[in-house]
Amino acid sequence: MLQDLTHSNISKFQVSEFILMGFPGIHAWQHWFSLPLALLYLLALTANILILVTIKQEATLRQPMYYFLGILAVVDMGLATTIMPKILAILWFSAKAISLPECFAQMYVIHCFVGMESGIFVCMAIDRFVAICRPLRYPSIVTDSFVVKATMFMALRNTLTTIPVPVLAAQRHYCSQNQIEHCLCSNLGVTLLSCDDRTINSIYQLLLAWTLMGSDLGLIFLSYVLILHSVLKLNSAEAASKALSTCTSHLILILFFYTIIVVISITHSAAMTVPLIPVLLNVLHNVIPPALPHGVCTQEQGAQAGLV
Repeated sequence: MLQDLTHSNISKFQVSEFILMGFPGIHAWQHWFSLPLALLYLLALTANILILVTIKQEATLRQPMYYFLGILAVVDMGLATTIMPKILAILWFSAKAISLPECFAQMYVIHCFVGMESGIFVCMAIDRFVAICRPLRYPSIVTDSFVVKATMFMALRNTLTTIPVPVLAAQRHYCSQNQIEHCLCSNLGVTLLSCDDRTINSIYQLLLAWTLMGSDLGLIFLSYVLILHSVLKLNSAEAASKALSTCTSHLILILFFYTIIVVISITHSAAMTVPLIPVLLNVLHNVIPPALPHGVCTQEQGAQAGLV
């Protein structure tokens, strides 16, 4: 009787805030991560601002490919800024508390930006496909209007389809534990603390990953298969090399982006005994890609100048 009453009281209790503990297993010396993470964040901001300024000032870069690159720069800065200030506050000032609304809002914004980044990769892959496989029709297909419509579609797709993620997480009952072994409010990390059934959360997360990320990755893969098929039919080795060079840096970003997502999913589902690995990969996945595009602009500028 007393045990039932105690259990009932606990189940009715709702925590008012979460505690982001940081990197699991290394709480005593995790502050040493702050310097490289801060440098990566500054590099990401500087590199992407430089991309935007360069695209604006250089008239030769006012083309759809570079418009997509500029949109990717904005998305990357938004993603990094969503998580890095809080992570640095945890590491520098032990500011680990975060209210439930703030946590769910961060969860939503992260999902939106990650989905948007994936969508822009698709747009860039389509741009490269048309430029290499249909070069004569490129100016009439990939227009400024195409860039605007594609960007609006991706923005609407990601803002609407990710709404259920924080909504479903907010409907869970958090009655006892409030310590999240993470640096940010990930959907899996938060819902693991719930006292009720979270099956619907897991199902929607899986469905979202397969429908959004899966379809994006499929379109990107198809685009590059067709690009490779077209390039192999070129008679000139120089032309083939120039065509492939416009895709190299894009492929590097794509491989890093999706490989880390797959690894994080596998490590979470495998319930690893070293939880530091998926958490560290998750943080690096959100801060390293924004720091990389500064090398993409210069490489593709030289390569594309002779192609399109």
